[in-house]
Amino acid sequence: MKSNIILLVGLLIIAGCSDQGSDTGTEISIPVSVEEIKLKPIEEFISTTGTVKATDEVILKSETSGFYRLAINPKTKAPYKLGDFVKKDSTIIFLDNPELENNTKIESQKLNLEISKQEYEKQQSLYEKGGVTFRELKNSEKAAMDAQYNHDNALIQLSKLKITAPFDGVIVDLPYNTPGTKVDAGLQMTQIMNYRHLYMEVNLPGKSIGEVKANQPVRVMNYTMPDDTLSGNVTQVSPALDPDTRSFKSSIKINNPDWLLRPGMFTKAEIIVAKKDSAIVIPKDIILSKRRGKTVFIVEKGAAEDRVISTGLENPDFVEVTNGLKVNQRLVVKGYETLRDHSKVKIVR
Repeated sequence: MKSNIILLVGLLIIAGCSDQGSDTGTEISIPVSVEEIKLKPIEEFISTTGTVKATDEVILKSETSGFYRLAINPKTKAPYKLGDFVKKDSTIIFLDNPELENNTKIESQKLNLEISKQEYEKQQSLYEKGGVTFRELKNSEKAAMDAQYNHDNALIQLSKLKITAPFDGVIVDLPYNTPGTKVDAGLQMTQIMNYRHLYMEVNLPGKSIGEVKANQPVRVMNYTMPDDTLSGNVTQVSPALDPDTRSFKSSIKINNPDWLLRPGMFTKAEIIVAKKDSAIVIPKDIILSKRRGKTVFIVEKGAAEDRVISTGLENPDFVEVTNGLKVNQRLVVKGYETLRDHSKVKIVR
């Protein structure tokens, strides 16, 4: 009986060892997600940030004294105010000054100019017929010229009584003055900006000095307009590095047709230094750094196969593969961390 028990225990031990051996020979399939390789466009760009400024900006000051009066905005039928759009040569503020207007004698100057011109034309006609001397002709010419100067000077003096827009733009500052109050010369009256086009000055890392060139396209984004990306281009690039920061300056012009971006906003810009319309492009974060080089995995016949790749253009998210992969291969994009060459895999979504 005792021998039978010992025999039974021995058989159980042998069976257990046999089961363990069969388990170690079974390879578990690792779940992975794959993506079929297709040709895609890719851009290489340099990211930077900066504050945008208006390309056209002016502060208008009073050139003479006068009694303050806001002009009427023809669009709103009300006096001009902050945020109003103004057309070039539109009068925004009047500085009424009856004394100056009277002293210019503009109507008298205009009449004198007309008479002087007529007299000069008459003298020219007489001189051609021998009716007047050369001196008399020149005297009439001088009188006409003086009349023109006096008339133009009167217009210049009168123009100082109006604050007008030198270009299309938006009123961004309009210091308050009580209507009818006398203001002196040299006071700030208003500030106008045209920000249909903006510019931004940025400092770029010295390693990129050979990549950034004038006329390269630029994308501009701001957190206040998440669904809108503005376009622009590089306008200037400094050829020298700042010895303290090891960076170089560059200027960017930004198209802002709908006036969405405002002067003073902090923005992000992407300077596109290179691009391809058709290339094998893969996510950058799936590339593993191994002794043999940059490595990714593809799936062939239910097993993972590693591929050492060469890369070209890249940006923070994607990279171009110039060698090592082919179109239509199935690239492992999830579950690659624990893979080895020839690991059995199970494709999941």
